[in-house]
Amino acid sequence: MSTALLSKQNDCRSCYKCIRNCPTKSISFQNGQASIIPEECVMCGVCYLVCPQNCKVIRDDLDKAKSLLNSKQEVYASVAPSFLPSFPGASFDTFKKALLQLGFAGAEETAIGATIVKNEYDAMCDDGKHDIIISTCCHSINLLIEKHYPDAGKYLAPVLSPMLAHAQDLKKRHPGCKVVFFGPCISKKNEIEMYPDYDDCVLTFLELEKWLKEKNVVIEKDPNPKKVEESLARLFPIEGGILATMKKDNPNFDYISISGMEEAISAIKDILAGKVHNSFIEMSSCRGSCVNGPAINPDARALVSSYLAIKRSAGKKDFETSSYKSEELKKNMPCFSIKEITPSEAEIKRVLSLIGKTSKKDELNCSSCGYPSCREKAIAVIKGKANLEMCLPFLMEKAKSFSNNIVEGSENGIVVTNEDFIIQLANKSFAKMLNIANPTDLIDKPLDSVLDTELFSLALGGTPIRNKKICLSGLEKYVEASVVYDKQYHIISGTYHDVTELEMRRQKEREMADKAAEITTNVIEKNMRAVQEIASLLGESTAETKVALTQLKDALKKDEKDDDR
Repeated sequence: MSTALLSKQNDCRSCYKCIRNCPTKSISFQNGQASIIPEECVMCGVCYLVCPQNCKVIRDDLDKAKSLLNSKQEVYASVAPSFLPSFPGASFDTFKKALLQLGFAGAEETAIGATIVKNEYDAMCDDGKHDIIISTCCHSINLLIEKHYPDAGKYLAPVLSPMLAHAQDLKKRHPGCKVVFFGPCISKKNEIEMYPDYDDCVLTFLELEKWLKEKNVVIEKDPNPKKVEESLARLFPIEGGILATMKKDNPNFDYISISGMEEAISAIKDILAGKVHNSFIEMSSCRGSCVNGPAINPDARALVSSYLAIKRSAGKKDFETSSYKSEELKKNMPCFSIKEITPSEAEIKRVLSLIGKTSKKDELNCSSCGYPSCREKAIAVIKGKANLEMCLPFLMEKAKSFSNNIVEGSENGIVVTNEDFIIQLANKSFAKMLNIANPTDLIDKPLDSVLDTELFSLALGGTPIRNKKICLSGLEKYVEASVVYDKQYHIISGTYHDVTELEMRRQKEREMADKAAEITTNVIEKNMRAVQEIASLLGESTAETKVALTQLKDALKKDEKDDDR
């Protein structure tokens, strides 16, 4: 099944917000990317609305609509009544004028189709054949039941949605025409793929805004909109709007309105549990219904004022429509088979143990991974929809343990300060260097109370220090210091490698070399005198002998300097 919602790759920042808010958990997180699972998605648009990185995008069908207008056939626009809050100040007359400028042969309100549909709902409530009827205007609700709660499928009213009914009516009155629907809904793009004989294209109000901007067409405001009394079905996009248009003549029926995915899921569960009877239930996936649809400009999203705009625009009478038999309005409601994996208890416990959940008290159920409980997260891992690293508390404990093992287990002294040189962390090795028993005694103390801050000042100024040999003043200790400034986290970290033993050994070696050089010098001097005496007796020059002995002396000096390095 295709989806009207797409996932952009590489922009995901592993916040799991889409998973946390997805009512059906139809999102997979693998390889650092959150991706929609088309087979499970109900296209409610919640992930599109909540993603802070705009990784979820609505499929753009603007080129398809333009192609229809470039064809030789007439193209009519079917406009959802929720256009009023989406384009504040406009009337249907000014909206229609703009669409005609884009090239449409005509434009009508989808509310005409809503009138046809609500009449069929009334007939179903009155025929005495039904216990529970769920409205089928919202395609996301239909998908929710068809995919995730198929046992409730028998309660879905097998009636065309207002969009499909209006397209059918338009094509009946204008044979051979094409129909483009405009609305605030994403799932309608999928609905026309499932029912291809009605509308030819669906554009959201967001796509329409883009199109109008391209063509420099403006939907004008109408200060005095004409009141149309035959427009009761304009109420459809507000919560309770369907019920407000129905006659509701059956005294044995309860008429209930529900909006929002969580509320809808709760209602469906109640129905399946046998707690609901003799009821017609108007059900919408968006809280507040279609006026709060996902594909509305955020600047126009205002639930109360949108409700009022719709309420004030609706007349008291129905649109005049053609009459249709029930067979002509019948909608096939399929049942999608989603292959469910039912993991064993042993598998669940194994995954839980891998993230440190070995007992019930370890299961924090914090939902940071996007799932409501650790157990459900474990099941998602088994299903291949999630990975172990999505558990934030586990990662924090892992990082903390890793950090502690590295820092505390290091033989090098480690100290971390903030930009004001106040100690934030110190390990045992660092405290031992300073002859301090407990490293916690150093926390929150100024670094200059225990150490010269010159190297930290240099690092803060942009000069990282690498293996700088220094002597710890007053402690007779030599260390090689490395100091680095982390600008992102505003910390300066210093690592000190104790080289005192090596330095002391080198000093002894230097002293021994100095002493050897002194002895050698004395020997050379004595030998020089002896050689001179012998040479004078033999009548030979001592120059060559002196050079050789001097070279020997220099070689000893060179060995001493090499040891120092």
